[in-house]
Amino acid sequence: MTVTIPTLGPRTTALLVMDYQRAILAAIPGPAGAEALVSRVAGAIADMRAHGAAIAHVRVGFTEADWAAIPPANKTFSFIGRQHLMHHEEPDTAFHDRLTPEPGDITVRKTRYGALSTTDLDRRLRERGITTLVIAGITTSGVVLSTVIDAADRDYRLYVLSDCVTDPDAGTHHTLMTGVFPRMAHVIDTAELRSLLRGSHPEGAADDRRA
Repeated sequence: MTVTIPTLGPRTTALLVMDYQRAILAAIPGPAGAEALVSRVAGAIADMRAHGAAIAHVRVGFTEADWAAIPPANKTFSFIGRQHLMHHEEPDTAFHDRLTPEPGDITVRKTRYGALSTTDLDRRLRERGITTLVIAGITTSGVVLSTVIDAADRDYRLYVLSDCVTDPDAGTHHTLMTGVFPRMAHVIDTAELRSLLRGSHPEGAADDRRA
């Protein structure tokens, strides 16, 4: 059965660029792979900007108080707290140089996997009338999985950019992309994103046709 992917409405859509930070990109096998990912995300940002969509940049970083507040029961983040990793002022936790936020973009800092649970991102998206999220991020089994599930529960329409997400575990990545995400999101690539954007109408076009 052929599934028709809904056309994007750019004025109610945001691209989430999540955890594209030097420390996290370093986990991607081979520098060429990481740079190719960054290039594709940069292209997606440019395409979305050209159509008036919002861009939201998400990064993980901790203050001393954040480390201290992590309970021992949290298996992943208690280790980060004990080792004092990913301090928010360290250069390796900054946004990648090629993906630097521009004026008017949303930027948030998180202290857990998902983009929504420890930030005010949901409120800021709602204030802009955003109802659709296009997701790019690393890793697939971390920020992408957590954000997709949370955003689906919050009733956003979701698109996952298949060539802008990756994971060090290829098997886990494949399972999520083919067996999990399609139940909650439309899985597309950056070429399909451009096509969906071209099929959208600029703001005010409908009013112009009625005039």
